[in-house]
Amino acid sequence: MAVPSEAPGDLPEAAVRRFAEGAFTSGLTVPDFAACLQMGLEPVGFTQGYCVMQWQWYGSSPMGMGGGFGSQWGGIRGYSETWNCPHGFVSGEHRSWGQNYEQAWVEDAWTTGFSTAYDRMVEEAASGGAHGIVGVVDSVQPLSDMGVLEFRVQGTAVRVTDGVPPADGRPWTTYLAGQRLTKLVEAGYAPVSIAAAVSSVRVWANCVTHYLTEGSNSMFASATAGSEITQTVTAQTVARKIATHRVRSQLGHDSLHGAALSTVQRELGEGDAEVECVLRGNRVRRFKEFDPMPAPRPTVRML
Repeated sequence: MAVPSEAPGDLPEAAVRRFAEGAFTSGLTVPDFAACLQMGLEPVGFTQGYCVMQWQWYGSSPMGMGGGFGSQWGGIRGYSETWNCPHGFVSGEHRSWGQNYEQAWVEDAWTTGFSTAYDRMVEEAASGGAHGIVGVVDSVQPLSDMGVLEFRVQGTAVRVTDGVPPADGRPWTTYLAGQRLTKLVEAGYAPVSIAAAVSSVRVWANCVTHYLTEGSNSMFASATAGSEITQTVTAQTVARKIATHRVRSQLGHDSLHGAALSTVQRELGEGDAEVECVLRGNRVRRFKEFDPMPAPRPTVRML
């Protein structure tokens, strides 16, 4: 923050006055910034957290991790399901069985990287006296071809005008900003934190899945052309159920608002694949009944 005595001497008087009032950074668009000011959220500064982890998508993973989900996929960890060949013994090269199983090591590594980046963002905002972080954006992407993954979480730290800091000193967070955040508060809900979880299911194809995935109908397949690839469909379904269950475990008695679900299937050849599902949303808590905001006042006047 600059003061008039420290500002360059060739600045206009208005610019010197702005330096004296203090400067801040923001990742918000102009409409979102104006809406936050209308709600009484003063920007403190742009804040971010970052984490880089060594990564290997297809490393050795324990197969048949037993138990948890079973046929109803009702638990939290350990989904494993076997897909047997319907043809009997054909040859040593015939894929006489397949398996879908949850890759817990992928989920644990992703959670560690994401949580570390998120905590660093929150700590940075708290050190600046922020009450919350709005407009959060997160990204997870390969940093190079060396098996390195970067996690980045960033947003605009804000302070509630005449408000008190959170009791635990930890700022609340939300993906929302601007009018979407305004409507949430009007409805009587307050942001608590963002919620995010990943699930990873490995598809080890049996013979039928192998043939159908390659677009052929081998003489050994038990399905006709155009048949549903049941093993792959099941993996996609289970991945979504696992991600949903993991996010629900983060909510407690709160609700999830603005959920966004993304699924990626990485083909590994011969019907083998990995299904990764990420679910994100806003953890919110009711604190009042519906109460419309006052009509917005203009922030810029054209004379």
